[in-house]
Amino acid sequence: MYAGFLKASAPAEEFAYAIESYRVLPAALTLPAALAVPWLELYLGVFLTAGIFIRQSAFCVIAMLLGFEGLLLQALVRGLPVTSCGCFGASGSNSLGHEFVQNLAFLALAALALKYGGKFSLDSLIDAHE
Repeated sequence: MYAGFLKASAPAEEFAYAIESYRVLPAALTLPAALAVPWLELYLGVFLTAGIFIRQSAFCVIAMLLGFEGLLLQALVRGLPVTSCGCFGASGSNSLGHEFVQNLAFLALAALALKYGGKFSLDSLIDAHE
């Protein structure tokens, strides 16, 4: 949620520049991706935090993080000169390897939310009262 907020509150061109450095999207798609990804991160973060659609949100977060891991890994393997991963907006300056490991931790948390999150979610509380 924090990463999405940082990117959504900054000019989309900053994140688009980070996306371009991975060299996987056509130039015409980088700005639309830079506009969409932060809001997707924000909404999924709000849903997870509020316990709404928790399993669906956790599944989407896992899919998104796996995609991010793929981007980071291909940049590392190809030796691309990525100066900012774009993960936490322009302020993020960690190495790609650091971000890769950090995302593994986020993946583990999302997997826990997928497996166990439904028991403690707002969704289950609502279902119990129906």
